[in-house]
Amino acid sequence: MAAADALEETTPERVNRGAEILRSLLYGLSVGVFGLVLLLAGAVVVAPAVVGGVPLTILTGSMTPTYPPGTLVVVKPTPIEQIGVGDVLTFQLESGQPTLVTHRVVSVIADSSGETRFVTQGDANTSPDADPVRPVQIRGTVWYAVPWIGWANQAVNGEARSWLVPAAAAALFAYALWLVLSGIRDRRRRSRK
Repeated sequence: MAAADALEETTPERVNRGAEILRSLLYGLSVGVFGLVLLLAGAVVVAPAVVGGVPLTILTGSMTPTYPPGTLVVVKPTPIEQIGVGDVLTFQLESGQPTLVTHRVVSVIADSSGETRFVTQGDANTSPDADPVRPVQIRGTVWYAVPWIGWANQAVNGEARSWLVPAAAAALFAYALWLVLSGIRDRRRRSRK
């Protein structure tokens, strides 16, 4: 009788049901991953473009624990008069130079000519930065951050980005189309039976 029970468990109906459950799980997982990729693309590409912002990667630990290395921060232009203590600025280390720093404003001062300057400090640093930041150095304030995505942003930089991002997007859309078409095909097959 045990042999008959073992044969009963592997009938074609059970195998088909198991394959259908597995296919459904994979489909759900695929849709979830695709949705996550679309959400991240919106957060990393679309939203910054709408406000004239730029996604940047935190490379050092000076803003830990708020923004650890590898965090992608989206920096948006902010009028100088709207920047205050507690805001996180992204600024040029030296005016006109490409090196950027992202630190928190700890005080706002005016120099002898009346120009507003911002004293900044990294959250993990024990003392403020040596030189106050002039308005001409400021790129903007941190609008929001996405943890860990910065490493991918850093890896896909420059020339590689010009072909890799469109290729990845095309591959994802082709995969989504394949999922939809295979789902339609499977429904037709089931309805014929």
